[in-house]
Amino acid sequence: MEVSPREKAERVRRMFAEIAPRYDLLNRLLSFGADLRWRRRAVALALEKNPGRILDLATGTGDLALMLKRKAPTAQVVGADFALPMLEIARRKARAQGLAVEFLEADALSLPFPQGSFEAITIAFGFRNFADYRKALFELRRVLAPGGRLVILEFPPPPRGVFGLVYRIYFQRLLPFLGGVVSGSFGAYRYLPESVEAFPPPEALKGMMEEAGFKVRYELLTFGVAAIHIGDLEAWSTR
Repeated sequence: MEVSPREKAERVRRMFAEIAPRYDLLNRLLSFGADLRWRRRAVALALEKNPGRILDLATGTGDLALMLKRKAPTAQVVGADFALPMLEIARRKARAQGLAVEFLEADALSLPFPQGSFEAITIAFGFRNFADYRKALFELRRVLAPGGRLVILEFPPPPRGVFGLVYRIYFQRLLPFLGGVVSGSFGAYRYLPESVEAFPPPEALKGMMEEAGFKVRYELLTFGVAAIHIGDLEAWSTR
């Protein structure tokens, strides 16, 4: 039975609220620490043009937003998410680390920011949870300033070959079990491989971003387990 965009959004919101307390621990354990390397690469790409205003969308518990602020202390960094329990953890982490990052509740399909508000936008492992990918990309383009950059770090469908087969077994069978045991939410970690299998492959996502007006390239990380898409707007881009 097909789920409507609104139902999908509400399901994802509830799911991330449930797993918020163990979210950071599980990210480290289930990726064997690789997610930190992937995030550092996303941060480096997002900061290449020295942006002064940065939005980290689907910020979750704020890891990427805080990394951005540490690397670019003079930049204004905003973290946005629609799961309040995640944002509460992000705010506590920012206070503990003495970092001035604003965290606020927002819907990716209808962002509460004026046109051209940010010079860089990052999304780490949250884009696939959006209810409408194309609508989200046009909304991201709206709030990105001309000459700005969008960086999307995401899990594409598992790669082909022997490594892909081994990874698929881990991702579809072992990961949901371990994630469910640690978090207490087996449904959330069954959703993860389901959402990755249904996500567009890298070339298809590149095409969607180009349709929305971005000049796009992408990098595959760790044999294709993760991918970073970099979308630049021309300085003369109009809306």
